[in-house]
Amino acid sequence: MAGKSSIRFGAGMALFLSAVSAFGAELPADTVAKIDAAAQTVIAINQTPSAQIAVVKDGEIVYSKAFGVASIDGNVKATTKSRYQIASVSKAFTAAAVLALVEDGKLSLDDTVSKWLPDLTSADQITVRQLISHTSGYSDYWPQDYVMETVTKPTTAQKIANTYAKAPLDYKPGDEWQYSNTGYVVAGLIVEKVSGKPLFDFMQDRILKPIGIHDALDAGAVDLKAPDALGYQRQGLGPNRLTPLAGRNWTFAAWPLILTAEDVARWDISILKKSLFTPATYDEQVKTIKLNNGNDTGYAMGWFVRKTGGRTIVSHTGEGAGYLTSNRIYPDDGIAIVVLTNTMSGNAFSEISDRIAFQVLPQHSVDAQVLATFKALQAGQADRAHFTGNFNAYLTDKALADHKQYLGALGDIVTFQMQGSSKRGGMDIRSYRLRAGEKLLSLSVFVTKDGKFDQFLVSAVN
Repeated sequence: MAGKSSIRFGAGMALFLSAVSAFGAELPADTVAKIDAAAQTVIAINQTPSAQIAVVKDGEIVYSKAFGVASIDGNVKATTKSRYQIASVSKAFTAAAVLALVEDGKLSLDDTVSKWLPDLTSADQITVRQLISHTSGYSDYWPQDYVMETVTKPTTAQKIANTYAKAPLDYKPGDEWQYSNTGYVVAGLIVEKVSGKPLFDFMQDRILKPIGIHDALDAGAVDLKAPDALGYQRQGLGPNRLTPLAGRNWTFAAWPLILTAEDVARWDISILKKSLFTPATYDEQVKTIKLNNGNDTGYAMGWFVRKTGGRTIVSHTGEGAGYLTSNRIYPDDGIAIVVLTNTMSGNAFSEISDRIAFQVLPQHSVDAQVLATFKALQAGQADRAHFTGNFNAYLTDKALADHKQYLGALGDIVTFQMQGSSKRGGMDIRSYRLRAGEKLLSLSVFVTKDGKFDQFLVSAVN
C-alpha cells in the first residue's frame, strides 16, 4: 500500500480544516456554528481525513462545507468542489435509471430477467423489481468491507454477471432479503440493453444533467486525483493509508458515481420536489418491498425506508474503496443531509449525520418533552407534575443532585434519537439513544396514558 503514514490530530487539527460555504448564512448562525463544531470534533475523534457536507431545507441547499484534507500527501485541503466516490448512495440513481425506462414504457418492474439476459440463473423467475430491492437471490459479489486482491484487476459488468449471476441462488426469489451488489449489476446491464446506451451515459442524460449535475464521473472508469478526495483506510487502529484501487468496472451499477455533496443534495431536492419523474414513480421507488411471506423488508428501490418517532426517513449509506457516505431525506420535514468522507474506517459519516439531524430537525410531541426533561435533570431540576407518584418517590432530592452532578458535567446534547417503542403495563415504552458531550447514553422512558413519565432511567453505553 502507498500513502503517507499518518495525519496528526488533536491540538493541531485546525491546521487540516477547510470550511468553504456559499449557503451557511441561510441557517441561523448558531446552528451553523454547531454543525461546524460537530464535523470538526467527529473527524478528529475518528481520524477521518475529510468530510464534505450539504444540508437541504425547504428546497434549497442551506449549508455546504468541507473539512479536512482530500489528500494526506501534500496536505491538499478538501473543498466543496472536491468529488468523492458516493459508493452505494449511487444505488438510488441506478434504480431511478430503471424507473426512467418504466416511465418511457420500455420495461416493467415485473418483467423477468429472461427477457434480456436469459442465460442467467433462474432468469425466468427473477423480476427487475427483485434485482433492485435485494430480493433476487443472486449472491453478492463484494460483501467484504475491504478491497480484495481479486477486485484490483479490471473486469466487465458481463463478467461479474457471468460469475455471480450464473451461480446457484442463495435463496428462492422473493423469499429473503439479502443485500446484493450483483442484482444491481444485472439491472444495469438491462438498462444498457433497453436504452441502447452505456449506463453512465444514460444516467447523465436522463437523471444527472436534468437536475443540474454536470461534473459527475464514472467510478468504474477513472481514478481520482487531488483536489478530488482520495480514499483511505486504517487497519488495527493504525494510521490512514491509501486504499488499494478497485479495478475498472467493478463499481458498475452498484456504486457507479463520483459526485460532490452538493450534487447529491441537488438529487435530494429533485426527490423532495418530485421534479424529474411523475409523483407516482417517486412513490413507487420509496415503497418498501414485501417478501413472499408478506414480511416487510424495510427496503424499497435503492432506499432504506423507516419511520421513527412518527418521522419518515428515506436513506442510504455507502461504502466504497476508501469512502463511507450517507444520504438521508426527511420528506415530512423537507430536509436532507448528505455526508461524504474519504475513509473506509470509523463512523464519522453516520455520527456527523446524526449530529446535524439533531440541529436541524424539530422534536415533536413526546420526544420534545423527553428532551426537555433530560435537559432539566442535567440542571438538577424536575417538574414533578410530569412524573407519576411512583417515579417522584424514586427521584429523591439526592438522586436529583446526582443527575445534576454527573449528567450536567457531560455537556450539551449533540445527538438524540428514539430507538424503538412497545407497550407494557398499559404504558408506552420508549427507548432512546443520545450523546451528551462525547458520552453515549441510553434512556428508558415509560409514558402513561395521561402523558406522565413513570420511568426515566439513564445509563451509559460507553
